[in-house]
Amino acid sequence: MKFENIGLEKTQIDLNRLTYIMEEHGMVLAGQWDYERVTYDRKFELKEGVYYLRVFGFAVQGDVGTDDATIELMTPILGKHYYPHGVEYGDNEYYPESLVKTCEKLLADIKADMVHYIG
Repeated sequence: MKFENIGLEKTQIDLNRLTYIMEEHGMVLAGQWDYERVTYDRKFELKEGVYYLRVFGFAVQGDVGTDDATIELMTPILGKHYYPHGVEYGDNEYYPESLVKTCEKLLADIKADMVHYIG
């Protein structure tokens, strides 16, 4: 499921500020990066299954590996995890309404914090 109307896509922000903001909202970068891309995740364990909210970004300037990059964000997505195959993002997946609302609020809060930093 894509969150296309949140307004995060195409936002550009310094990697270190981005990571700080994301961590403040429980989004984890962990080892999910390479020199050009980042993925921030938040895991939700519900009775309906395990879900991941993901925010992807790519370096438009600099290098992620040296912590000196400007990241452009892409459209956030929500997916359901299926063991052992991985995360599925299809529109035919079931996403509990309460989870969708939680994710929308979380993304809106992240956007508000970014606006504070980047103006």
